[in-house]
Amino acid sequence: MRILASVLAAPLLLGVLAPTAQAADPQLKIESIVLSRPSVAVSSLNTVPVTITMKATAKPSEYETYHVNFERVAGSGPKDDLYSMPLKLIAGSQTDGTWQGVVNVPSTVNGTIKATRVLAGGYFLGCSQCSDEYPVAVDGPPLVVNGVHVPKVTVTSTPKVVPFDSPFSLKWTITDSQTGKPYGTRLKVMLREDNQCVEGDFTTWTLTDTAGSITKKYPAGSYVICGMVPGEPAPILNVGVGPNRPGIVSATPTRTSAPVGTVVPVNGTVRSGYKCPVNLQRLYGATAWRTVGTATVRQSSRFTVNAQPAYKGKIPYRAQLPACYEIQAGVSKTFYITGT
Repeated sequence: MRILASVLAAPLLLGVLAPTAQAADPQLKIESIVLSRPSVAVSSLNTVPVTITMKATAKPSEYETYHVNFERVAGSGPKDDLYSMPLKLIAGSQTDGTWQGVVNVPSTVNGTIKATRVLAGGYFLGCSQCSDEYPVAVDGPPLVVNGVHVPKVTVTSTPKVVPFDSPFSLKWTITDSQTGKPYGTRLKVMLREDNQCVEGDFTTWTLTDTAGSITKKYPAGSYVICGMVPGEPAPILNVGVGPNRPGIVSATPTRTSAPVGTVVPVNGTVRSGYKCPVNLQRLYGATAWRTVGTATVRQSSRFTVNAQPAYKGKIPYRAQLPACYEIQAGVSKTFYITGT
C-alpha cells in the first residue's frame, strides 16, 4: 500500500509583510499580520487556536472575509499546510481596515509553518486560485509548532494485491505515532473517493472503533482514494492511498530473427504503468537475467526497448518491471530473438 513545550501566552508582533512578486498587481495590499504567539505545543488530535490580526487595504472592497494560508518551512510532519478560519473586519472599513480570526493549529504540522498567502472570500478545500487576483502571496510571520503524539494513519487492503477491475476493502487505522497504540476512543474520519477528496461535504464523518480502525469496501475501478481527520476549516490530516496492483507486463519483438548486432525494437505494455521504468533483460547462462536496456512507460501504457542480438543462435529476452508506485514488480513472458 502506498500512502499522498509550553506556549507563550503574550501576544507578539511578528513583522511587516513583504508581498512577493505577482503576475498582476493585486487589489489587496497586506500591511501586516500579527500572531498572538510565536509558538504552540499541541498533542494528539487536539488543536490550539492562534489569533491572527491582519491590516490591509482592498480596492474594490468586494470581500468581507479573508483566510490566511500557512505552509511548512522547517521540520517534518504528516501535514505541510494549514488554513485559518475566516478573518473578519474588526476596525476600519473594507477598503482600509483590520481583520481578525484564528488558525486552529494541529500537531500534524509539527515544525515551523509560515504565512505565505492570503485568500479572499469563502474557503473551500482544494482552493488554489479563488479569482484572477487572489490569493495574494506574502512573506509572513512564522509559527513554531511542537507537535507530540501526532496521529498516524496506516491502511491495509484485502486482498493484499488487488486485481484490476475487482472490488476490495481497505482497513484504515489511526494510532499515536509516538506510542504506536490507539488513542482508546472512537475517532472521526472522512473516507472519500475521486473528486470528493477535495470537494463536497466536509461536515459529515463516520467513527472508527475504539482501536482507531474502520473498514470500507470499494467497488472495482476505484483509484483515487483518501482518508481525512476532520478539522476547522480543513482536515488536520489527509492521506491518499492506492491499493497494490499486479504488475502486468507484455512484450513482443518486431522481429524474431536478425543479423548479429542489429537493433530490434521490442514493443510492450504495462497496465496502468505510466512513467514507470521497464528493463529489457537477456538470459545469461541458465538462470542469470541481466538488464541490457531500459525504457519508460508512455501515457498510453506502452513502451519500446531495443534488443540487439550479440551472437548467433536463439537468445531469450524478457521485459521486467520493478515495483513502481502501487504497481508490483512483474515480468513478461520470455520471448526469443534468433541472431543470424
